[in-house]
Amino acid sequence: MSTGLIIALIVIAAVVIIAAVMTLRARGPRQGPSLKRRFGPEYNRAVARHDGDAKAAERELTERVQRHGDLRERSLEPAQREQYEARWTAAQERFVDSPREAVAEADRLLAELAGARGFPDGGQYEEQLAALSVHHAHHVDGYRRVHRAAHLRAEDARDGGQGTEDMREAFVAARALFEELVKPARHDGGGHTGARHDSGRERAAVNGGRKAPARGGHLPWAMNRRQAKES
Repeated sequence: MSTGLIIALIVIAAVVIIAAVMTLRARGPRQGPSLKRRFGPEYNRAVARHDGDAKAAERELTERVQRHGDLRERSLEPAQREQYEARWTAAQERFVDSPREAVAEADRLLAELAGARGFPDGGQYEEQLAALSVHHAHHVDGYRRVHRAAHLRAEDARDGGQGTEDMREAFVAARALFEELVKPARHDGGGHTGARHDSGRERAAVNGGRKAPARGGHLPWAMNRRQAKES
């Protein structure tokens, strides 16, 4: 083998190595921002859980995407959707007199609804939560909060200072995920004007004709009545 050929092979090998290194460097920095955009608050939560180790958090979130990223959400039949919405409204009403039972029902309802939409079964809570975080990252913490409240024993709740207000906030936070899961899937097309529209009228009726917000820091109408009774 001539000296010229050897030099040419060395140059080619060096070019290939440099190109590979540059490709890896180009991919690396983009992964973090991409995951941060996709997971939003779940990204920060994962970093905190790993004691500030962003790389460890990104490995965990990347694994979640690999496991659940291809999941295609199943559609709900109109009758199913109406049934879930009626149950949610009933749970809101129950909160007035039995907040702990209402929170437990909200937790069960979200687990069932997620399973019906094609997410892992509610009996596998951690896996179901992980899958939901991939597709509904900005709303999944409400489910986490209501699940924690539902499974906290009464004596532990007293010791930890959890009262009706904490359960109320968990219930309200969980509503955002419920609304995401109960609405038609993107590939279904069309809107939805069923029981949620009716519940809006009900909220308006008990607020003297003023329509109360369904989201944010305000409580769904059924729970506001407790505040009125206690004031």
